[in-house]
Amino acid sequence: MSVDPLAVLDRWTWSGAVEVSPTESGLINRSFVVRAGGEPIAVLQRLNTAIFDPRVHEDIEAVTAHLAAKGLPTPRLLRTREGTLWHTDAGGGVWRCLTPVGHSTIHKLDDPARARSAGRLVAQVHAALRDLDWSFRSVRGGTHDTPAHMRRLREAVHAHPEHRLHAEVGRLAEAILARWERWEGPTDLPLRVIHGDLKISNVRFDGTTAVALIDLDTFQHGTLDTELGDALRSWCNPASEDAPVARFDLGIFAAAMQGYAAGAEGVIEDEWASIVPGIERIALELAARFARDALEESYFGYDDRFGGHGEHNLLRARGQLDLARTAAHAAPHARRKLEEARRR
Repeated sequence: MSVDPLAVLDRWTWSGAVEVSPTESGLINRSFVVRAGGEPIAVLQRLNTAIFDPRVHEDIEAVTAHLAAKGLPTPRLLRTREGTLWHTDAGGGVWRCLTPVGHSTIHKLDDPARARSAGRLVAQVHAALRDLDWSFRSVRGGTHDTPAHMRRLREAVHAHPEHRLHAEVGRLAEAILARWERWEGPTDLPLRVIHGDLKISNVRFDGTTAVALIDLDTFQHGTLDTELGDALRSWCNPASEDAPVARFDLGIFAAAMQGYAAGAEGVIEDEWASIVPGIERIALELAARFARDALEESYFGYDDRFGGHGEHNLLRARGQLDLARTAAHAAPHARRKLEEARRR
């Protein structure tokens, strides 16, 4: 059932007339900007309930209330007329309204000043949430269970011998699995509250200043290496995720770590050594997931310019494996940059 987002807005109280228009972003949740007098006053979203439990809004409320109490800007859920955190329409669609933050979203990070500011903001969020005592209602188990992803890749290669891409994916899987067997990062890290999806488009900016994190459905308990590994493999790679050859920008890495070290002073203790190998870990994990998806044709989004789910995800897997190799090659230099950032 298709629902008019303007009709859904009636479930919230507004001080005057409002208008709504779709945003260009939002791969998972359908998003709309709510305006009054031409100015944005809220973001209306329809939750993708195939991925997220509606109780995720209780998680968002707990996290954002904690951040706000610590003085950090953050989107906040607007309660409906009935006082609820979300509205369920007649067709079962789950809707929410959030306050807007920041003025711009970027999709590539090529400015060290922005990298430094984004790193500092992430550290401030980590520091603010260090004492949050919360049991998350919406939990997607095994998100960064890297050994499990590697096991599923092996199983997919064995389960789909007749797939048109089996030979290519099989060779790629061997390379992914062999590199994972040689990975030597720490594995006994403490759990902390993390954002869980720190691509740069989930950081809102005012000019070059990072002001707040958005897309808050993925907050969870996790480890620092997966959090920053995911952020930095994205922030420091100027190539597209659809490019088979990756790069690792040490200048962006250094700036991001300068910002993170400044914002995390006194908060991070024994986890620093996990940051650099975490980049390779997450790149390998994504390579395994994309390679498996190439055989299972199951990923939720693809570009038909590449011919289909399988072809596109095979390309993505190659790109992430190349990023893992590139990050591993750059690791000695990155560790030096990290130590320099900590001493500043």
